[in-house]
Amino acid sequence: MKKRRLEIAVLSDVHLGSYACHAEELLTYLSSIDPKILILNGDILDTKKMRNNYFPPSHLKVIKKVFSLASKGTEVHFITGNHDETFRKIDGLYMGAIKVSNRLTLKLNGKNTLFFHGNIFDFSFHLSHWLLKFGSFGFDSLLKLSKLKTNSLRLIGKKNSPFSHLESALGERDSEQISLFEQNVAKMAINQHYNHVVCGHSHFPNKRIIETAKGECLYLNSGDWVEHMTALEYSFKRWKIYRYENDKLTSFYMDEELKSMDINELITTLTHRKSKEEQNEAEGDF
Repeated sequence: MKKRRLEIAVLSDVHLGSYACHAEELLTYLSSIDPKILILNGDILDTKKMRNNYFPPSHLKVIKKVFSLASKGTEVHFITGNHDETFRKIDGLYMGAIKVSNRLTLKLNGKNTLFFHGNIFDFSFHLSHWLLKFGSFGFDSLLKLSKLKTNSLRLIGKKNSPFSHLESALGERDSEQISLFEQNVAKMAINQHYNHVVCGHSHFPNKRIIETAKGECLYLNSGDWVEHMTALEYSFKRWKIYRYENDKLTSFYMDEELKSMDINELITTLTHRKSKEEQNEAEGDF
């Protein structure tokens, strides 16, 4: 089967390392596309669940597939979420050819586009709505407040707000909370002069225009791979929600190379390619 070429593919809330993850279906999807850019928009790894020593071969194959895409030239961005927040300590650094960051901004067809996970609104849906009345409260301010609340609750043995835990994300959803979450995300994006905003975290795939008194933006959410099995795809200057259950990919299980590829070989390939690129850039400066 011929692979679909995409300008951008966005995945979030995969939760590798948890029992809820649909790793085999995700591997099938990744093997069916050839993206120029792959954006992993938070909660790809569930580091909290991984403490139970649960990480089956199918989950490892997903990681190997991502490294394989990167080694072949796909630009891969790993954006941190609340379940893989350990990586926030290396914001702006590379794991081989994969860049780790807390957020990403791109200009797509003249549109300023912000990518981030979304859990910065966990500290309070209603409080964040109030704070966003002040235009200076952007991503960085909300991230600091979110970290402060998470650490404070952890000290007293309590959990964070809705969507911050996989169990609540899989439970009964409150449509009012989801709507408020989407409104807050869009309001922050508009205040910071973004035309499009792409997030995850709520596990609810969506694409809609949201308007405020200061303007409008396109809100996009990639959903998850624990319940909806969805992704966002950008091609021909348009965004669309990909739904695994609507596509026939049963014959497209995985690339043959993944059956025998060692993860250390992939990391070596990536590191070598990154070093070569840096060397070429350095030579170009003279």
